[in-house]
Amino acid sequence: MMWHQVAPELAEHFTLIIADLPGYGWSDMPASDALHIPYSKRAMAKAMVEVMERLGHVHFALAGHDRGGRVSYRLALDHPGRLSKLAVLDILPTYDYWERMNRAYALKIWHWTFLAQPYPLPETLIAGQGEFFLRFKMASQTRAKTLDAIDPRALEHYLAPFRDPARIHAMCEDYRAGATFDYDLDKADFEAGKKITIPMLILWGNAGIAQAAATPLDTWKQWATNASGMPVDSGHFLTEENPEVTARALREFFSA
Repeated sequence: MMWHQVAPELAEHFTLIIADLPGYGWSDMPASDALHIPYSKRAMAKAMVEVMERLGHVHFALAGHDRGGRVSYRLALDHPGRLSKLAVLDILPTYDYWERMNRAYALKIWHWTFLAQPYPLPETLIAGQGEFFLRFKMASQTRAKTLDAIDPRALEHYLAPFRDPARIHAMCEDYRAGATFDYDLDKADFEAGKKITIPMLILWGNAGIAQAAATPLDTWKQWATNASGMPVDSGHFLTEENPEVTARALREFFSA
């Protein structure tokens, strides 16, 4: 749903397949395990490859925002022959976030540590005030610190899973995987010098989560051999806070 303001322009130039990640939106919720592996980005990337194959696309370009961005770069690392180009929006690699988890970062991305706490702590607390939790978290991540840029119809779609305990649990499992299995995979790849070699576009909000002393592009150049990018006048939600600039950047990158 978060692509709804950029999809019409992109659809004039490309065939679009916009999938909800496992556990999110309308997608299935796989049973998890003690290591949270079904909600790891490796498992989600494999699921996305299988979806694309069933739809007849063995080789494709990919863009992802936030959790989708994490699945996207993991797909590029695990399945290097599948992608022609990759774009990620307002993220740094999971490994870098955890390695930078100082006081400032812990306050900025507090939900990473909260949602990764053992079951049933975050599930229980969110279930009591799911709508408040999401509205507060999303507003805090926009440039204006309000939800004014979010279409009310889209917001209702975002709120719906927070009324479903099973969806809340799936979301928490995603973050638990991020703090454990995903981090370990990233760390191993980084220390081994494994790189993303396809053209990669990095977009980030100049008031977004990924902004730091070193730009997100500087960080991604440690992971990719052919990375370019730019800031967008936005908070974390580039496709909704500044859809025109975001759509144009994606169109130009994937068309080149």
